[in-house]
Amino acid sequence: MALLLRKTILLTFLAALCVAVCFVEVALAAGKDYYKILGVSRDASTQEIKRQYKTLSRKHHPDKNPGDEKAHERFIELAQAYEVLSDDEKREIYNRYGEEGLKNQGGPGGGGAGFHDPFDIFAQFFGGHVRFDRRGGGRAKPRGPDVHIHVPVTLFELYAGAEIEVDISKQVICPHCDGSGAASPDDIETCSTCSGSGIRIVKQILGPGIVQQMQTTCDACGGKGKKVAKPCPHCKGTRVRRDADVLSIKVDPGMRDSEEIAFEGEADQHPDQEPGSVVVHLRQQPHSTYVRHGDNLHAEVTITLLDALVGFNRTIRHVDGKSDIDLRQKGVTPPGYVQKLSGKGMPRRDQTSARERAGDIHVTYWIQFPRSIDKNEKEALASLFGGWEDSKWDGTTSKTAKGSSSTHSGRQAPPSDPKVHDEL
Repeated sequence: MALLLRKTILLTFLAALCVAVCFVEVALAAGKDYYKILGVSRDASTQEIKRQYKTLSRKHHPDKNPGDEKAHERFIELAQAYEVLSDDEKREIYNRYGEEGLKNQGGPGGGGAGFHDPFDIFAQFFGGHVRFDRRGGGRAKPRGPDVHIHVPVTLFELYAGAEIEVDISKQVICPHCDGSGAASPDDIETCSTCSGSGIRIVKQILGPGIVQQMQTTCDACGGKGKKVAKPCPHCKGTRVRRDADVLSIKVDPGMRDSEEIAFEGEADQHPDQEPGSVVVHLRQQPHSTYVRHGDNLHAEVTITLLDALVGFNRTIRHVDGKSDIDLRQKGVTPPGYVQKLSGKGMPRRDQTSARERAGDIHVTYWIQFPRSIDKNEKEALASLFGGWEDSKWDGTTSKTAKGSSSTHSGRQAPPSDPKVHDEL
């Protein structure tokens, strides 16, 4: 009897569980898929959700798409999805019961108020990315300072392009008090010293019947006209806090060392200021083979004395890291000779012609001479090259060439700075 009762209870529990699962699936299917709207997986981290909202909300902001109703609707959906998925409690309710479960809980705004204004979410997310302070009666905010960061990039990333994510720490407006510094709106009181005007009138008696009257900022409220009775427990009344953020830096093919990429409105936030920009400075790291000069690449190759005399066939790896470049010489190669490989350099962003879309590669050849030779080798060389004074390296004859440094047009020795090359 007891066994039968346990089986009945177990079957009842499983049936109830199935009904609950079906209810959740139906609810999720019937409502909006916030994960799909943001383009993230159901196990996405808060940082991933935040990053996606930043990227997509900028793309679909109505100011960037004037007259586009679809972009406006998309902008609203993105704000709603971010508002739900960025809050752990709301996200849990949504995961269990779907959009209908959020409505039954009073909605993300609480008390059945529905979602917040998508422009308020965008402004809060980007630090009030607006020109006027809504709470300040239209008074323009001063702009905060820019933040400059240096990001190392490889020559390959500048050649092929890349997307680099950089973690930064910045000051953000406290989301719990919305930058007021108070625990709740009821904790903001009118300053009793200035009666909410933010200024005080100071009178000074200079003499009999002479009174000087001056206007000064109220020192009790700092000129705000308001005082906080109970500070926000999250920011301790400072109105701001430190937060981690991620910048997605898009490096276009052909960008250069020290080039700047500005992220407007991404610098430190403050309720009384419009945030400045985060300015990223690209810093190219040294390459093992190439040195970049503008859109051209320069490489130095050392060959043996035999190679310089009879020719050679060798390869070097291209900056793309995948293909090889054939280096071939059939005749004599003088020291310092520069070979030009057209169209194999860095991409040019401002050119449309196929022939001008990339710079060149200049390869400078240096000769590795033997440290010493013995007497027999000297005699053999003298016998072999006895008539060298009658011929220049380019094949022309000249009786005046003997002992002259002009016997070839290449350089005689490497320059003092190996990174600087003369182009022939």
